[in-house]
Amino acid sequence: MSDSLYPWQHDSWRQLQQLRARLPHAILLYGAEGIGKTHFAEAFAQSLLCETPLSDGHACGVCGACGWFLQQNHPDFRRVRPEALEDDTGEAADGEEKKTAKAARAPSKEIKIDQIRALSDFMNVSTHRSGMRVVVLYPAEALNNAAANALLKTLEEPPPNTIFLLSCNRLDRLLPTILSRCRKFALALPAREDAVSWLKQQQLADADVWLAEQGGAPLAALNAAQADGREMLDELLDFLRAPNIERALKTADRLQKTPVTLSVGWTQRWLYDLLSARMASVIRYYPRHQRELTALAGKLHEHALLGALKQIGERRAIADHPLSPKLFVEDMLLAYAALF
Repeated sequence: MSDSLYPWQHDSWRQLQQLRARLPHAILLYGAEGIGKTHFAEAFAQSLLCETPLSDGHACGVCGACGWFLQQNHPDFRRVRPEALEDDTGEAADGEEKKTAKAARAPSKEIKIDQIRALSDFMNVSTHRSGMRVVVLYPAEALNNAAANALLKTLEEPPPNTIFLLSCNRLDRLLPTILSRCRKFALALPAREDAVSWLKQQQLADADVWLAEQGGAPLAALNAAQADGREMLDELLDFLRAPNIERALKTADRLQKTPVTLSVGWTQRWLYDLLSARMASVIRYYPRHQRELTALAGKLHEHALLGALKQIGERRAIADHPLSPKLFVEDMLLAYAALF
């Protein structure tokens, strides 16, 4: 079932098979967001639970265990993730009661301690047909402090015949003690040609533009294109190309309904390109605006750009919970305009 992977993941899959001889109790898959790490982890989970795996390590897709897995009811598999991601497989979207409950409060973006504690019962019962237990947890950086410490205790004394597959976008956001208990496995960005080819197969117009704007991550590029945010992104880029105080206020007003994390991320990438244009004459995220970026970079000193990047990094750390989204974006855009 090699078609269960994305085209750029086959080399990584072959490398991962080398761990099967002495399987660690926890593997941490890490890399850029939007390259399919969770998909890769779940394909590996299915293969570990498969009763008749293929010679290349892939699950057969036809045995009873594969049937349970694909129907999301395998007794020896658990998926741990924030409540906000539960609709990804439809698990939390069946029934009006669940919809009403979720509408009453915003779903959590954290992995909570109760979710980790709930694994205790799962790990204390015998496995089906004396096989393995597999836990897929993502994104690992969403673990809150209490949940991270609870998971650490489990990783320090791992139950038999159990493997944890963690997926992570940012290693620097994990406890060093958790990192030390996992076998780290890097998943790289796909080659640009492979990513663009795949995006074109998904019928995505301007695939190269979307891919560049998402830092080379094809799934992030496809999601961004399908999210219908092009108009707001172009609105922000129009301001960033020709900043002034009046336009900062007008643009912030127009961006009111755009998630703050998106606005901050788009601006952060623009600032990275400004610094890169200044230091190395290279544009990564917005190559179609190379002329404007080069001209603006020539007006700024590297120290000013480094300071702006530090400041927006701090903004991004709190962008999920701004007290006033409009004022938050206004302040960010005014700070950018002040650079010039």
